[in-house]
Amino acid sequence: MTQSEQDRPEIVVGLVATPPDHPARVAARLTAELTSGLAERVNADVRWIVREGWGEVAPRRDGGVEALLDDLAQRRADDQWDVAVCLTDLPLHADRVPLVAQTSARRRVAVVSLPALGLHQLRAARAAVPDLVSRLLTEASDQRLPPAGRASTEMTSRVPAVHRVVGEADAGERRYVASRLTGGLRLLIGMVRANRPGRALLGLSKLLVGAFGTAAFALTTDTIWQMGAALGGLRLAVIMLLGLTALVAWLIVAHDLWEKPSRETPTELARLFNLGTILTLTLATVLSYVALFVGTVLVAALLIDTSVLEQILQRPVHFTDYLTLAWITSSLATVGGAIGSGLENEETVRAAAYGYHPHPDGWRDEKSGQSHSGR
Repeated sequence: MTQSEQDRPEIVVGLVATPPDHPARVAARLTAELTSGLAERVNADVRWIVREGWGEVAPRRDGGVEALLDDLAQRRADDQWDVAVCLTDLPLHADRVPLVAQTSARRRVAVVSLPALGLHQLRAARAAVPDLVSRLLTEASDQRLPPAGRASTEMTSRVPAVHRVVGEADAGERRYVASRLTGGLRLLIGMVRANRPGRALLGLSKLLVGAFGTAAFALTTDTIWQMGAALGGLRLAVIMLLGLTALVAWLIVAHDLWEKPSRETPTELARLFNLGTILTLTLATVLSYVALFVGTVLVAALLIDTSVLEQILQRPVHFTDYLTLAWITSSLATVGGAIGSGLENEETVRAAAYGYHPHPDGWRDEKSGQSHSGR
């Protein structure tokens, strides 16, 4: 380290992910570039040091954002960080409006709710965190930053999710909230994103294989051929929707994915968790159905000769007849797959529940400097 670098004031920023699941993945990518971002956006004459850490596997729900701020302030004091920012996947609200972030200059900490950022959470967090750090240091009148470096920027111009800022400027307690309508929609999209629907899709792999086997067997029966030709598009659509609904409901009931209100989980939060679970499972099952439908079309085209199908249907056959046949077969196989879903690995299916977080594996917490398998 050169003499000039030693003379530069040092500010330590703690970046905590709670739970260490999806937020930890965002924090890991953000930490790698946050030092340069702080130098560029806040002050280049400061030697920025970023420390990454875990929060609780099951973050406190009963106290909302204030409980997270208190826990984070204690962590900041214990680790002797100058300021700390928490990334969480908890959906937070302020006066029934989605809360994007909140700062507390008194505690020198800030919390960011990743679901409120919507679909592109890393990009939004990359824009928000330097501004939050700047705001905390500005309102704390940190003397290590020259006055020119304490000019805080407004997140409303950088982060699309932020609609307005509320709170007492003198008290240093600021809340960055979304709009009621578009913010609520963005929150739901962000919850599904944070819940990693791809993980739920992989967890349903055995179900998809079982449903495909059922569909392949059903294609060999001419009764299915006749049913497909006799049913109209509306009835086929209803059968498909009933099959998908049955699958989602069975997964929730069989694997106990429904979040019940409790002393730790308020009713509104439990409702949001359940909505996030339903949307995640719906997306995963729809993608599974599309894959099953495409596979069934290919098998039907290879397995059933046009002349044989014409003989059964007593009319000329077109490619749309194969699509119709695959449609009804996939829908019926999905119902069979719902029953077979009870054979899925419990851990992979439970990961689709928004309020459930598996114990982390391989994430490094700089508080102890060691890798952990979970808490």
